[in-house]
Amino acid sequence: MGLGMQIVYVGLPASAAVEAQAGLQLLRLIRFSAMPPECRLVVESLSSSQQSPTYRARLELMSSERAPGCTHQCESDDLSAAVRAVFEAVERELASRAGRAASGDAWPRAAAGKR
Repeated sequence: MGLGMQIVYVGLPASAAVEAQAGLQLLRLIRFSAMPPECRLVVESLSSSQQSPTYRARLELMSSERAPGCTHQCESDDLSAAVRAVFEAVERELASRAGRAASGDAWPRAAAGKR
């Protein structure tokens, strides 16, 4: 994708629908920075059964120094829901950081937690 997002598929084929959804979700994160964030989305099939598939989506956002900025992951039996949820989790964290930046404490000392 042209916005600085790498999508990695593990255990499932590439999907234009996932790429389109991820691109739209990434646009929501731009409001937290003048530059589009560099990130990696990993979508993974966790089950070998087609009858009850489980998916994990992990989003790794890179800071301006190319160090990991925050990482979140979500699991669901619906791939689209997992992708949406992981972007929402990152958006909540960035909004929280923006609130702390306004009060002078932008980056917590501990690493960002995984969900």
